[in-house]
Amino acid sequence: MSTAPAPRSPAPIRSVTVFTGSSAGADPAYARAAVDVGQALAARGMGVVYGGGNVGLMGAVSTAAREAGGEVHGVMPEALVDKEIAHPDLTTFEIVPDMHARKMRMAELADAFVALPGGIGTVEEFFEVWTWLQLGIHRKPVAVYDVRGFWRPMLTMVDRMVEEGFVADTFRDSLIVVSTPRGLIRALETWEPPAPKFAQGEAPRA
Repeated sequence: MSTAPAPRSPAPIRSVTVFTGSSAGADPAYARAAVDVGQALAARGMGVVYGGGNVGLMGAVSTAAREAGGEVHGVMPEALVDKEIAHPDLTTFEIVPDMHARKMRMAELADAFVALPGGIGTVEEFFEVWTWLQLGIHRKPVAVYDVRGFWRPMLTMVDRMVEEGFVADTFRDSLIVVSTPRGLIRALETWEPPAPKFAQGEAPRA
């Protein structure tokens, strides 16, 4: 079980942790979106924090950001250095003991989080940091970058959770959903955190 970082007050967005796939996916639109996001973050002076790989969408985001003059910080567990193929051109590259340490370090380095299309690991990372926001463990924006409706089935499930009383409207509303680089940058910079879940006087819900 991951240990969450300590709470922190909202701050200017200097770095964004990007969760995305180590595969390119079936649609070339995913890779194009990854490049667009990497370039947009770099152009705005926002560093990229990610898993450190040079494959799939991970590699596309980091390469695009570096080529656009941005800082990119990679964090990779020892067991994946060979499998995910570490990117050769990063501002910093850290090797950590395991996946828990990786997620912890990526959270520490981030002022915001965005999930691009990806697989099970991407979804798991996204839900963890969004849960931390709900619990008041951090006060940083969490976004999903929707490429051709990729995240729509998940968002439909989240909306069902709201309807059935398991997720509060305020937390659903706090989740940024965007599909353009410009929209992402604007949303991150104008986002305001919701009150923590248990500060609203509600009983704990699963």
